[in-house]
Amino acid sequence: MKEEELNKEDRQSEIMNLIGYGLAKFDLAFTNEFGFNTKTSFNQYIVQLGLAKTEKAVSNRQDSFDPYFDNGRKGWWQRNQREHIKLFIDSLFGTEDAKSFANIVKLFIKNTDKKLILPTQEVQPIVKSKFKQLQETGNEAEFFFMSNYKSISTFENGLLEDARLWGDGYDFQIQLTEKFVLAEVKGVRNKNGAIRITQNEFDKAEEYKDDYYLIVVSNLSKTPKLNVIDNPLKNLKFNRKELSSVQINYHTKHLNW
Repeated sequence: MKEEELNKEDRQSEIMNLIGYGLAKFDLAFTNEFGFNTKTSFNQYIVQLGLAKTEKAVSNRQDSFDPYFDNGRKGWWQRNQREHIKLFIDSLFGTEDAKSFANIVKLFIKNTDKKLILPTQEVQPIVKSKFKQLQETGNEAEFFFMSNYKSISTFENGLLEDARLWGDGYDFQIQLTEKFVLAEVKGVRNKNGAIRITQNEFDKAEEYKDDYYLIVVSNLSKTPKLNVIDNPLKNLKFNRKELSSVQINYHTKHLNW
């Protein structure tokens, strides 16, 4: 599959997750924000937009989120569970009401197809920032790792400390019984795919060797899997690629403050 086709598929899947979440959590209050009084007409609209192939596909996406909300519907407990996605959306938009969440979904749809005209209220800047976070595979992978790192035998008794703010070549420090280790987390939407590390991450992996772990969260779109690689420079092959970029800054004159 070509990269652009895969990206389009991933974007549509992300939108459908938001729609399924919105339907499961807010029910008709969500569809009303799109101008529809029934789920049938709303589902038809989603199909017309090309986001789903059938109306049943829209209903199925809601079903996969139903178990996580007290809405009277049991949904699917046995397959296609999306708890990690539900929790990730909660972390960004869990406090939004039906109207504001619908505006977020409209923003996502408009970002995918610039030709669409969807009436929305002004979206707050902080919501737009969260919206960008939602689109980053790495953010979703990091959230999944934070929620599930104790399932990794090496880390099960460890104390996790978030180091992402420092940008020093690793995402987390994990204090074990006798030592600490560093973990860098990467995300892959499907069961296969390439990852890249920065020069900063490369240097840190080279410095800490067996105490540096690369965690690849694969299959994020469906059932995530934690892949743990210790000493990644030893156990994986990386090809060096140099990219040039221009950084633009703006300066004032020398002023008295």
